[in-house]
Amino acid sequence: MNPVLSIVVPTLDEESSIATTLQALAPLRERGVEVILSDGGSRDATLDLAKPWVDAVLMAPRGRALQMNAAAKMARGDVLLFLHADSLLPERADGLVAAVMTQGNRWGRFDIRISGRPRMLRIVSAMMNLRSRWTGIATGDQAIFVRRDLFQQLGGFPDQPLMEDVELSRRLNRIEKPACLRQRVTASGRRWESRGVWRTIFLMWRLRWRYWRGESAHTLADAY
Repeated sequence: MNPVLSIVVPTLDEESSIATTLQALAPLRERGVEVILSDGGSRDATLDLAKPWVDAVLMAPRGRALQMNAAAKMARGDVLLFLHADSLLPERADGLVAAVMTQGNRWGRFDIRISGRPRMLRIVSAMMNLRSRWTGIATGDQAIFVRRDLFQQLGGFPDQPLMEDVELSRRLNRIEKPACLRQRVTASGRRWESRGVWRTIFLMWRLRWRYWRGESAHTLADAY
């Protein structure tokens, strides 16, 4: 029997993208997948747009890690998948996750494709996928999925304002390597385009380097 999957979507003022993201999950819900939206206090139309397309809406303290942990506690799935509000899962993602889990894997992630006009985003996507496959470290953009018992064993996402995804995957990686699915999550390139692709690349690499050197995520959040 395939494990039950719960998808957690953290939100904060995501009215521009949330309906598209959630509507794409409708076929998965028809197959028994649970979708939980965890909101950190949106002041726009996010909640109104989301409610018809989810199984539950949770109001949680603001902060992506806090919101995802709160939703994970109420989820009924054997497997938890964390999806950004502006991202689209690949076709039949539920079946892909179930397949690797029944093979004995306990966590994993998808490859990523960053959408947008700049051609450099294709290279950024490819480099992210290669780096992740080489290091075993995943980012939230890649839709991390993990068995509930393992997630609980590690205490969920660490309570930090930045790099919570990297830190969780680093802790998971110490236990076992991830299942790296080549099917791609499509992530919005809005952040890259609004800030500038090269500027964002340098910023993220600089922050990541400082994090690996031991700087506090709270300090880095100010720089971000």
